[in-house]
Amino acid sequence: MAAHTTSVRTTSTRIAELERLLADERVKFEAERAKLAALTVEHDLLKLAYEDLRIKVALDRHRLVVAKAERLDTTQLEIDLGAKLAELDALNRQLGLLAAPTPKGEDGLPSRPPGAGGSSGGARARTSKSTGRRALRDLDLPEDRIELTDPDLEGKAERMGFEDSFAVMWRRAGYARLHIARVKYRLTAPDDAAPDEAVEPVLLTAPVPHHIFPRSLGTPSLFAHVLNEKFCYGMPFHRQADRLAHLGLALDRGLMSRWAEHLGGTVGATVVHAMRDEAMRTAFCIATDATGILVQPIAGGDRVRRACTRAHFLVQIADRDHVFFEFLARETSATIGELFRGFAGYVQADAKSVYNLLYLPPNQRPPPVDDDAPDLAERAEVGCWSHLRRKFWEAAITTHDLVAREACLRIKRVFDLDRTWKKEPAVTIKTQRDLHLRLHTDAFFAWAEAEYARVKDRRGLLRSALGYAVRQRGALTRFFDDGRLQLTNNEAERELRRIATGRKAWLFVGSEDHGQAAGNLLTLIASARLHALDSEAYLRDLFRVLPHWPQGRYLELAPKYWRATRDRLDAAQLKAELGPLTIPPELTPTAKQTSAR
Repeated sequence: MAAHTTSVRTTSTRIAELERLLADERVKFEAERAKLAALTVEHDLLKLAYEDLRIKVALDRHRLVVAKAERLDTTQLEIDLGAKLAELDALNRQLGLLAAPTPKGEDGLPSRPPGAGGSSGGARARTSKSTGRRALRDLDLPEDRIELTDPDLEGKAERMGFEDSFAVMWRRAGYARLHIARVKYRLTAPDDAAPDEAVEPVLLTAPVPHHIFPRSLGTPSLFAHVLNEKFCYGMPFHRQADRLAHLGLALDRGLMSRWAEHLGGTVGATVVHAMRDEAMRTAFCIATDATGILVQPIAGGDRVRRACTRAHFLVQIADRDHVFFEFLARETSATIGELFRGFAGYVQADAKSVYNLLYLPPNQRPPPVDDDAPDLAERAEVGCWSHLRRKFWEAAITTHDLVAREACLRIKRVFDLDRTWKKEPAVTIKTQRDLHLRLHTDAFFAWAEAEYARVKDRRGLLRSALGYAVRQRGALTRFFDDGRLQLTNNEAERELRRIATGRKAWLFVGSEDHGQAAGNLLTLIASARLHALDSEAYLRDLFRVLPHWPQGRYLELAPKYWRATRDRLDAAQLKAELGPLTIPPELTPTAKQTSAR
């Protein structure tokens, strides 16, 4: 009996020991399971990160190495999606409109002509002791001479010689010295003097002519050349200074920067202000976009090097009338709202959140600051199909997803059809779009919604592209409202290329004031090119006539109206760098409209 009891106790002890060991193993197993789960999550995250990095590398490779344009092989698209293409062609035949043939290798987007760039910048020149006014008389330059007379004294007083001064002008053939000869007179007796009255002779000099930059050694042609080289062609001031030094003329970049700031501020307060006032009142649609720019920090007394701050240049294209460049120290909704204050119409932009304030009803906008009147203007958003296509293109060239490639094919068909009536009147364009294009866009968005529902829980470029299409459907179909509306915002992007190209050379702007002045000069250059004017010749003529022009009529000097204004000026007076200028009478409103057309 005792042995049996001992055996039972031994068995119980062994069972307890085994249960304890089993419990320990279970604890270890659960720990290993938790570790495995953590490793699985980490593995999945690393896999996703690897996939994101692979896609980014593939996208950067296409952007930097393979091609700059967003192109796809349309022949391969037709092979891969032949059934879908046949379906779209059948829809066109049903509507009685065959698709326009597309040249081989074309991707459906309008061609993008290369643009030149430019903006302000340049490092601040070192200050040095002034050496006085330059001896322009001694420079080895061709010379033009202008004699300035006094109409009230000419023929009545004896000439006693000239008071000479010099400035620098620019001609297409190169730099030249401008000899300014102001006639000096000796007036022996005034008209109202008695015959027997002894009068001491008086020496008088012809008055100093009006100049946009008083006491400057530059002339309108030199200002126009220097600024056009910088802001139109991206030639930094220090490179222009080097070139001038080889010609024997010492002009430092600090002086050029002061010219840019003074002249940019002057035209901004006069001509550009009048242009903006007209655009906010009369424009039908304003296309806008923005790009970044660096601003040189103001040096402190501690001599500590500071990093450049980031600002933006925002472009606004008001119909086919004006192009504006606005310098924004901060790109915020409030800043954008102020730029569009009072404008009622269509705004074409990408889906950036800073523009959302523009489309809110007036009663939902934040209250104005500084006791300004509330902005009661209503605006409608117009989307950009190029931005939409870019997202699908990025997904197509990196993931080779068939859905992304099909989206590119569908968008290509929309571009192809809209191009067939591009040169027609606006009324005809709207009719053709409603008749032939609406079914294609409706089919595209229905397809996009179905595909988005399938992939909305999966991260990646395809989900982003489909989500963009679904959320922006209203803005992307706004072009059906009027035939004057465009499918893309490419014109605004092309204007920004002048900034993107120029900042590779000049890197930054010298200050916020300089950035604002640069925006005004860019505005005039871009608007001149919009109206097929020689931007340098336009700036030269503007700087020539602006000191003489009456207030309240600055809109006549805008590029949109310049041809009509120039035809009414005396050609010989306009050609002269300095001197009197006869101002023509103001045009009537009817004549202004005729000249604008």
